[in-house]
Amino acid sequence: MDSNVLDRYASFREFIASQFSQKTQSMVDKALLFAEEELCDRRRYDNTPLLNHGVAMARIVAESIGLGRNSTIAAILHDVVRIAIQEQSPRLEELTTTIRNDYGDEVLGIAVSLCKISDIKLKRSKEQASDFRDMIVSYSEDPRVILVKLADRLEVMRTLDIFPEKKRLSKSWESLNLYAEIAHKLGLYVIKSELEDLSLKYIEPEAYNHIVTELKDSEAERMAFIEEFLQPVRRLLDADGIKYHIKSRTKSVFSIYQKMKKQQVDFKGVYDIFALRIIIDCPIESEKPLCWTVYSHVTSLYTPNPKRMRDWISIPKSNGYESLHTTVVTNEGRWVEVQIRTERMDEVAERGIAAHWRYKGVKQGGMGAEEWLGRLRELLEDTPSESIAHRFDAKPSEGEIFVFTPSGDIRKLPEGATVLDFAFDIHTSLGAICTGGKVGGRVVPIKEPLHNGDICEVITRKDQTPKADWLNICVTQKARNKIRAYLREERMKHARLGREELERKIKNWKLDVSIDEAVAYLCKYLKIRRGNELYVAIADQKIEAGQIKETLLQWLSGQADEQRRQAAAEVEERKLRLREERIENNPPAPHSDALVIDDSINNIEYKLGRCCNPIKGDDIFGFVTINSGITIHRIDCPNARRMRERYPYRVIDARWRDSASGAFRITVSISAADIPGIATTIMDVASKELKLSVRGINYNPKGDGTASAQLIVEVPSTGVVEMLLHSLRRIKGVRNVYRLN
Repeated sequence: MDSNVLDRYASFREFIASQFSQKTQSMVDKALLFAEEELCDRRRYDNTPLLNHGVAMARIVAESIGLGRNSTIAAILHDVVRIAIQEQSPRLEELTTTIRNDYGDEVLGIAVSLCKISDIKLKRSKEQASDFRDMIVSYSEDPRVILVKLADRLEVMRTLDIFPEKKRLSKSWESLNLYAEIAHKLGLYVIKSELEDLSLKYIEPEAYNHIVTELKDSEAERMAFIEEFLQPVRRLLDADGIKYHIKSRTKSVFSIYQKMKKQQVDFKGVYDIFALRIIIDCPIESEKPLCWTVYSHVTSLYTPNPKRMRDWISIPKSNGYESLHTTVVTNEGRWVEVQIRTERMDEVAERGIAAHWRYKGVKQGGMGAEEWLGRLRELLEDTPSESIAHRFDAKPSEGEIFVFTPSGDIRKLPEGATVLDFAFDIHTSLGAICTGGKVGGRVVPIKEPLHNGDICEVITRKDQTPKADWLNICVTQKARNKIRAYLREERMKHARLGREELERKIKNWKLDVSIDEAVAYLCKYLKIRRGNELYVAIADQKIEAGQIKETLLQWLSGQADEQRRQAAAEVEERKLRLREERIENNPPAPHSDALVIDDSINNIEYKLGRCCNPIKGDDIFGFVTINSGITIHRIDCPNARRMRERYPYRVIDARWRDSASGAFRITVSISAADIPGIATTIMDVASKELKLSVRGINYNPKGDGTASAQLIVEVPSTGVVEMLLHSLRRIKGVRNVYRLN
């Protein structure tokens, strides 16, 4: 059986013998025999041995890309490792140990990394193609892995006819959007063009066949024209003694297809179907002058199009490409693209070997996929070898992970990202209600770190909202910004509610002060820096209404102290005179000059002011009238300031006796939605829930869906009033409630 295997791959073995040492030949033969033994019963879609794929792939690795022994052997053995891992073979450890012992850690590492890339569930999405490319690169810690993977994909595309149609389409899409792009970034233009052409063959078969037919039909005429075009060019170059050779290259089918689409023309409308490449053989120090000399000869014979001039010799492309391009027109009006470069430059362009740059070492630390590919280009010098791996020790895309949604979408996140980061990366609304995730069938909390290749399902709950401590869980700026924005909006909402509440309270308390004045004083008194902080504290009920009221009353009272002190003597004198005249038989208690209000006040003539309707619990004072005795007013009575300023000598301190009892009539103003039955509900709350005596209600619909009402009710004290107002505010449809004077 051994000889049959070696005979079957005789051509491949001959190539190896022509390029590598005897030791490498022996190791390759050993790998062929080992792989055949492990894969002998494995077949491709056309029933040919699976090992055919590995051998053809190894040929591309060694011949087209120019890698060495370890990469070539890894290509031969990669299916052995892949099948063992995918099928969870009990012999997996035995197989990996054998490969490590016989071929080394590098061969095993390349093979295992190839398997990781094969396990990526790629989704056909142009929007996410870049992320999928980065993920493919992220598994290539050894720079040879991505190169061997390109060989793998190229071999698959060359044999794609044996695959089922569905696989042909998916692999063509992947090759065009992922692998061809990676080959382009590495400067492997030959592989890039072949991947693009083969992809187009299956994605757009009609367009592909049309272009191939047109190229074939026009080949003879094209070759005759090229020869005629080059004759005068050769004469000038030969006269200068320049060593050169010329290649004529027809543009790739895919490139022609792209031009037809972009320019919206048919095949004959693409004027630069082919390009002529003049390749100079010269020392590196003579490259630029000779290239420009050749350019001057070509443009002296044919008229150049200045818009089509490209100088990638003075400033090479980022992928190392160097060449002079010009498009000239003949006397017959035919356009020809001419590329001028040296042998070294041509090698760079053909095989992606960046001989132009010399690798001078890579700093420690991670790098993104783009930079990683750029460094790899620099490493592929004119004699590529296995030493690449030893001189390239930076991990690609370090600091990045790629996580999948259950539907196969890929998200690129920084290393250390959590389930919460992942949820916000998908959508802000999803992150805001995230309560956890499911990773690998296991339910995890929002703070669970994710890893490269994880499939994460976000768990949500409608009543979940972002919390301040989420900022300590997230590592992505996007998630942190969204959380901060939500918290900021909530804070502003609370501030609006708090300000509205304070305005309503000041109005209900009948305080003669503006909202801005009150806020300024409260912030100063409570040592709060900003008004918004005060509003939030009020909305969150961290500051009680009673505390605010007491603070403002003390402040407003203090503002009048100076005026009261100035009139103190006159007030005392007049109070004594009035008491002598009107309260001769009932002097106040000797230990207090305050009038004590009781339901039985020993024949003192007084009445409750109708302007403010004081009740037990209100802060009050007495005012001596000319003809009606003493009238009791609330401290915040609308007329209080006028009485104090104009008649301070008539003002008497007063207070309620603790044992005082009785029923006080008050009027409560209510604004509400005009809902059927709301008036009855208001009365039921007052009479049935709070057991108060309701004296009447005046209900007025306004015609715009709202209504106002005045509820007249008897209460024993202000404490019951607060209970009543609170209960009425809880009624559905009620918008505002306050006690009228």
